[in-house]
Amino acid sequence: MAVESIFYSASGISCRGALIWDEGVKAPRPLLLMAPNWRGVIKQAIETGQMLAGEGYVVFVADMFGEGNGPVGTENPMEFLRPFMSDVPGRRRRIAAALDTLTREADRRAIGDISRRAAIGYCFGGLNVIDLARTGADVQAVVSMPGPLSTPQPAKPGDVKAAVLAVHGADDPIAPKAERDAFEAEMTAAGARWALLTFGGVVHAFTDPQENNPGVAMYDETSSRHGYALAHAFIADTFARKP
Repeated sequence: MAVESIFYSASGISCRGALIWDEGVKAPRPLLLMAPNWRGVIKQAIETGQMLAGEGYVVFVADMFGEGNGPVGTENPMEFLRPFMSDVPGRRRRIAAALDTLTREADRRAIGDISRRAAIGYCFGGLNVIDLARTGADVQAVVSMPGPLSTPQPAKPGDVKAAVLAVHGADDPIAPKAERDAFEAEMTAAGARWALLTFGGVVHAFTDPQENNPGVAMYDETSSRHGYALAHAFIADTFARKP
């Protein structure tokens, strides 16, 4: 599995992401932009990107903070993320720049099918990929696994071009039921094709094997496995233009 660091600019901010692909596959593969959790482009995020590349994608792990601005890992996640969460235009510019970088670099290496593009995000990254859809980006599908769902700048009717899937835990304190209800109303009003899968008794970060904070963030193998199965099928259907 090839892993290459890619430097790129997002509105003047120097960023470093990771392009990941299976060198043994010769045919062009669909592109999958990956927005990692609040820890950014660390070893664990690269490993997740490698897992996704093994499912048949060219993956790019986005840098949502900029070179030297990421956390060291000991911070309180919500306190660290507060300025980034409040800067909606900045976040949207950074995720759009990452998508452009993925497209350009995959095309330059002749490894990706740039007509098939999707995005997946984890926790903070889930919000980033939904924001990508809110901007009307030219991607067929975005998947949040899971992530915050509310925004002070909701999509307007006709804005959302991508199919949107949110995979969530019913007991997630980061995005409780009121936030899920608002997300559903927003996507419906925008005229989006959307789906929300909610696992009962499951909290935040259920795809992360390293999470073990009962009542807040906890790995759940069954929900993770089923969520990924749906995510891959959802993306494949959008590429095939199935309703």
